Amino acid sequence: MSNSPRITTVLSCTLLVVALGAGATACGSSDGHPLSAKPYDAADQIDFNGPDGSQKADPEKPLEVTAQGDEGRITDVTATDELGRYVAGELSADGTRWHSTGPLAAGVHYELKVSTEDEDGAPGSKLLSFDTDAPKKKVLKVEFGPEKGTYGVGQPVTAKLSKAVKTKKARAIVERALTVRSVPAAEGAWHWVDSKTLHYRPKDYWPTKATIEVQSHLEGIKVDDSLWGTETKPLKFKTGDRVEAVVDAGSHNLTVFRNGEEINSVPVTTGKPGYSTRNGVKVVLGQEYAVRMTSASIGASDFYDKMVYYATRVTDTGEYLHAAPWSAGSHGYANTSHGCVGMSTDNAAWLFETLRQGDLVKTINSYGEDMPTFGNGLGDWNMSWKDWRKGSVLLADTRDGQSPVDKARLRPQV
Repeated sequence: MSNSPRITTVLSCTLLVVALGAGATACGSSDGHPLSAKPYDAADQIDFNGPDGSQKADPEKPLEVTAQGDEGRITDVTATDELGRYVAGELSADGTRWHSTGPLAAGVHYELKVSTEDEDGAPGSKLLSFDTDAPKKKVLKVEFGPEKGTYGVGQPVTAKLSKAVKTKKARAIVERALTVRSVPAAEGAWHWVDSKTLHYRPKDYWPTKATIEVQSHLEGIKVDDSLWGTETKPLKFKTGDRVEAVVDAGSHNLTVFRNGEEINSVPVTTGKPGYSTRNGVKVVLGQEYAVRMTSASIGASDFYDKMVYYATRVTDTGEYLHAAPWSAGSHGYANTSHGCVGMSTDNAAWLFETLRQGDLVKTINSYGEDMPTFGNGLGDWNMSWKDWRKGSVLLADTRDGQSPVDKARLRPQV
C-alpha cells in the first residue's frame, strides 16, 4: 500500500508582515489568567503586504511572516491550499520569523493561519488568504489505468504522463505525488518503465476483494523549470478472486486455480518449435469472442487464415488462449500452434467465462523465450520485488532518461 504523502511544495507570495508590537492587549478573563482567555483578534497587529483583490501571488517566490517589535512573538504558522496540502516552513527559535521551505502550488487558493502570543502570554490569531498565479508554462497531465471496474489480483496500476520526465529530482516529485491505497493493505511501489510511464504493483498480488484507490496530488506543483502538474482524474477499482491458469507446455495441460484450489484441468496444445509459447507470468489483457488470425500477421511460412473463438488475450503481440477445434488430435499430446494456447471449443468457452482482465496466466516448461517485464502486455510479475523497487526513485537509485522497452509489433498469433 502506498501512504498518502504530505506534499510540501512551493508556495510563493510577497512579504507578509505580522506586527505584534506595542499596545497589543489580550481579551480579559474572569480570573485574570491570560491563558484562560480566548485568542484575541490580531487584525490590528498584522500588516499583510501580499496580494489582494485581483492580484495573485507568484508561486515561485518565498512566503514569509515576521513579528515586529519585541513585545510579542509568533507561536505557529499553518499554510494549506484548497486541496488540503500543507506548506513546509520553519519558525525561528525566538518566534520573530517564519518562512516557507518549499514552493507553492500554482493556480490554487491558500489560507494562512498565524498564531501569536503577546508579552503577557495571551494568544492571538489571524487568518490570511490569497490565490497564486496559474502555471504559465507547460503542464504535466497524468492518466491512470485501468478503467473503473473489477479485475483480477494481477492487474497493475499504470500512470501515463503527457510529457517526458527525465531527471531524478523531477521524477521524485512526480512519484511522491502519486498515491495508491489498498484496502486490505498491500505493500507496493511505483516503477519507472520509461520517462513517460510508471507502473505500480504490490510485492505480491493484490488481496482478493480489495478496493484500490489511486490519486495524483500534482495539481499546481512545479515538476521542473518548464513543467507544472495539473488536475488528474482519480481512479478506483476492485479485485475479485485470485484466479490463476497454469499452462504446462511439457505435459500439454492447463490447470486453473481459484484462491489456491484447483477448479479445472484441460488438455491443450501450445507453440510448436520456432513459435514456442513464452514462459512466465502474463496478465489477462482482455477477451474477444471472435478474432481473425492470419499467417501474414506473424510472417509464418505456412499459410493460415482462421476465425478464432473464445479468445483470451495475454500479450500485445497476439498470444491468446482460444478454441482450436482443428488441432483436436494434438490437445494433451503435442505442441502445434504458432504460439497461442489452443483447446476444445467447450473448454475455451468455459475458460472465457472463468477468466477476467487482470487474472494470471503462467506458462511453464516451454522452449520459448521468457515473457518480458514491459513492452508486450503486462509482464510486471516476472521481475523480482528487489529489482522492482530499484525502478522507484524514492526507494532506490535509477538512471535518468528512458529505460529499455521491448518494441514489439502488435500482431495476432494462432
